[in-house]
Amino acid sequence: MDAEPGVGRGATIAAPDVPKQAAGERAVSVLWSFGKCLGALLPVYLAGYFGFSISVVLFGLMIYMGWKHSRVEKIMRLKSAVYLLENEKGFTTESLFRAKRDLPPWISFPDVEKVEWLNKIVQQAWPFIGQYMEKLLVETIAPAIRASSIHLQTLSFTKVNIGDKAVKVVGVKAHTELDRRQVILDLYLSYAGDVEVNVEIKKYFCKAGVKGVQLHGKLRVILEPLIGDIPLVGAITMFFICRPKLDINWTGLTNLLDIPGLNAMSDTMIMDAIASYLVLPNRLTVPLVADLQVAQLRSPLPRGVVRIHLVEAEDLTAKDTVIKGLIDGKSDPYAVLRVGTQIFTSHHVDSNLNPQWREMYEVIVHEVPGQELEVEVFDKDPDQDDFLGRVKVDLDIVKKARVVDDWFNLKDVPSGSVHLRLEWLSLLSSGNRLSEVIQKNQNLTSKTTDPPSAAILAVYLDQAHDLPMRKGNKDPSPMVQVSIQDTTKESKTCYGTNSPVWGDAFTFFIQDPRKQEIDIQVKDDDRVLSLGSLTIPLTRFLSTPELTMDQWFQLENSGSASRIYVKIVLRILWLSDDATPTTPSPRPSASGSGMAQGGITSELNPMGPGGLAKPQPTRPQHTTPDPEFATEGVLRIHLVEAQNLIAKDNFMGGMVKGKSDPYVKIRVAGITYRSHTIKENLNPIWNELYEVILTQLPGQEIQFELFDKDIDQDDFLGRFKLSLRDIISAQFIDTWYTLNDVKSGRVHLLLEWLPKSSELSRLDQILQYQTQQSFQNKVVPSTAVLFVYVERAHGLPLKKNGKEPKAGVDVILKSVSHRTKVCERSTSPRWDEAFHFLVRDPRDEVLTLKLSNNWGQALGSLTLPLREVLNVQGLVLDHWFNLEGALPESQILLKVMLKLLDTQLAVCRRDADGDIAGDHVIPRWVPSHLDIRQRNAFSIAGENANTAGQVKLTIGYSIEESRLFITIHSCRGLASCSKDGADPYVTFILLPDKKSTTKRRTATKKRDLNPEFNERFDFDFTLEESIQRRLDLSVKNSVSFMSRERELIGKLQLDLDQIDLKAAVTQWYDLVADTN
Repeated sequence: MDAEPGVGRGATIAAPDVPKQAAGERAVSVLWSFGKCLGALLPVYLAGYFGFSISVVLFGLMIYMGWKHSRVEKIMRLKSAVYLLENEKGFTTESLFRAKRDLPPWISFPDVEKVEWLNKIVQQAWPFIGQYMEKLLVETIAPAIRASSIHLQTLSFTKVNIGDKAVKVVGVKAHTELDRRQVILDLYLSYAGDVEVNVEIKKYFCKAGVKGVQLHGKLRVILEPLIGDIPLVGAITMFFICRPKLDINWTGLTNLLDIPGLNAMSDTMIMDAIASYLVLPNRLTVPLVADLQVAQLRSPLPRGVVRIHLVEAEDLTAKDTVIKGLIDGKSDPYAVLRVGTQIFTSHHVDSNLNPQWREMYEVIVHEVPGQELEVEVFDKDPDQDDFLGRVKVDLDIVKKARVVDDWFNLKDVPSGSVHLRLEWLSLLSSGNRLSEVIQKNQNLTSKTTDPPSAAILAVYLDQAHDLPMRKGNKDPSPMVQVSIQDTTKESKTCYGTNSPVWGDAFTFFIQDPRKQEIDIQVKDDDRVLSLGSLTIPLTRFLSTPELTMDQWFQLENSGSASRIYVKIVLRILWLSDDATPTTPSPRPSASGSGMAQGGITSELNPMGPGGLAKPQPTRPQHTTPDPEFATEGVLRIHLVEAQNLIAKDNFMGGMVKGKSDPYVKIRVAGITYRSHTIKENLNPIWNELYEVILTQLPGQEIQFELFDKDIDQDDFLGRFKLSLRDIISAQFIDTWYTLNDVKSGRVHLLLEWLPKSSELSRLDQILQYQTQQSFQNKVVPSTAVLFVYVERAHGLPLKKNGKEPKAGVDVILKSVSHRTKVCERSTSPRWDEAFHFLVRDPRDEVLTLKLSNNWGQALGSLTLPLREVLNVQGLVLDHWFNLEGALPESQILLKVMLKLLDTQLAVCRRDADGDIAGDHVIPRWVPSHLDIRQRNAFSIAGENANTAGQVKLTIGYSIEESRLFITIHSCRGLASCSKDGADPYVTFILLPDKKSTTKRRTATKKRDLNPEFNERFDFDFTLEESIQRRLDLSVKNSVSFMSRERELIGKLQLDLDQIDLKAAVTQWYDLVADTN
């Protein structure tokens, strides 16, 4: 009980001590501050008292300030370390998101996939790849280097080791929605290798090398064209869309290159070398099949052109500060614009943080999606320019929007934005709008010296033939200079040949094709000796189909037979009228570091930098399909019959001959057709028709295989292949084909590549022909082919749960249906997909489109009778269609195009008065000299028994060269003149002129019944004179004077007025044997 009062009293006594301690501490703090002030003033007083210089005081003050500054930094580092330790989890999470750009692409972007299995394969095969690289360097590259210069004759690779670290593919993105005839892969490569390569030049006691290389970049691989045969891909094309990042560790004498200035220079030179081969527009193409137009894959036409208007910038960072930033200054900004290897630099504006450039540039876009526009802003300085920010724009966004006019925040800087206007210019293959384009361009103004372009010109330089020799009859080393106005580009040099093959491509911007011309100069490698020239006014292209010239040209100021083969393509640059630009968003009030901090997305802000919604652009009123839309054709295959097939159903071990039960398999473009089986017949008649829609891609083949139907395993009866290119060239073929890999047998086919027409007057005539045809497989010949381009929809209804739908479209015509891809959630999805259908009778058939949410809930439909297309000029509908079963504003944008299949067998016979004679339908053109390749040697009843073989000729007239030319390619199936065969040659004369001026002869081929000549003969005739000539050709056997062997093998007489000389078609002609 006594304790409690005591404790209470102690508590009441101790309580007043707290304020006393606080007051004491405050007093001590005041005294300490006063003492520090006296201590600070004491040195000044003592210096004055003893008469010291003021510099001593300042020196002491500087030492004190330096110590204090160091002390503060040390304390801050300690506090930061303690803070990091206490908040490690949150700090690590935040840093991970900030470092998003350093993560593998498959983490940053869900559509980029991991390919660890591929990395494991490469790692496993890396030692063997190293063996191949060592062999390549030592046995191929080193001899080539030694032969290139007399100073490098002692060069050798003393060590080649690519190390243990293999190239890694950190992510792959596949693009399959762009074109159904190709597959595009983006490979994100990362290589930090321990490669070691040492080089020694003994003559100069020089040793150098590389030890360690780092390479990081995005490699695009294109697999095209896709074909229906092994290896399924016609070629592989590879290139870097942007320059990869490169870092090289030099060793030996090349350590000098590690000096900062030289290091950047050396890496830049190597990157330039890589860019010349593998950075757009350069491509590496590896063909996998024969007869492939590699030049078209290596240098395809651009996707389009982007016109860049660099308008202005605002709120840039001030870099020209005074007194270490105490006084803010200005900047002298300029911009550098890059698209691939195309680089432009604007002028700089002095002392301005809100510069206005008003400059315009035009860039060629080769790949979308993929290519980006990069704009970097710098401050112009006498020594090193300061960085003011950068922005990247995905050009695929510009292609879809047509016009983008907006402000873009600059990244990696505290503030700043740049105003760009980007316009997508499509490439037109018709010159109808050229005047309109030039008139629009005259209204554009900018500070750049180059006026806007109205067109681009792509020049594919292929080869030359029979160029003149140098002095002393030495072969030249030709190169080509291609010039348009003040722009000149040079080809590579082909050393030591007068028939060079360049395979180069060039692209030029054209301001006015009506006033410009292209000049081609072929020169020796010294650039002095001229080997020929060619000048073509660009106005000539405006009257050519597709604005394209693809042919041989006679060189001027050169040899009489000197020619050059060039393909020149002109394309008009058109800004769609439907591309209404958005109103530029207000200038941002506060700029940040931009939008997403890395990756392949664009920094285009759809809400405007200020956060305010911008007015949406007007919807386009017409579709913008790919230039390849509706270029497919239709192949009609009529399987008629076969003869002399092998008997496979034998009895008693083959002692009693039986029959076969034959059927045919036809494979084309990945599709297999099978005929019905005919029982016990070695001369079956099928009479079946097949039709297939094909793209005109090189290397495609049609394979025919015959089998004998058996209970267990079908027996093989033969096969043969046909080239689609040969069928397209001939248009119509009616012939027998010999079966390969068997003793006997042949097949009778009618093949027709159907011309497409928009002439509605031909419809009744084609339908009349179809009603008269009857085939065993009940197929009715198609009247037309329907092309449908589904671009986009607008105003689709929401799902039942209120969310936006994932829309897809079913496109249906009778029993054939196709599906589009499923778009991401949107009420205005965009598909950009094309489909095609065969149409039997467009007057009765109906096209149906059904829209649904991920093939579930219906979103609307469209029913379009094809009769409506027949009532439109040009048989094309291209506009918005209202959807049924949807909202009132729901619409879909389509292009529906109908092309009639104008078969050559559907032209009615007319009598002498010009009236149609009855209901008879006959072929418009009965070819008597078409390709009958692979015809067998045995004679069949009904064939001409007097045939002595065939000769392959090209007869044509060159309007550009004003001359008739005849090319003798080869002969085949010639009759033997002795036990050794024959020594054939070809001689001909152009009647009625029997003088030696028109008589020509080829070289003699020894002991060859299928000789190849490939000789061309030119005649300086007008077109009228050429038509009046008659070709009298003989294939003869070269015999001695006393020989008894037969000299004449076969003859051919042909009136040239029966040939379309302007078309210059290559055909096989039957030779008639000598009857005397």
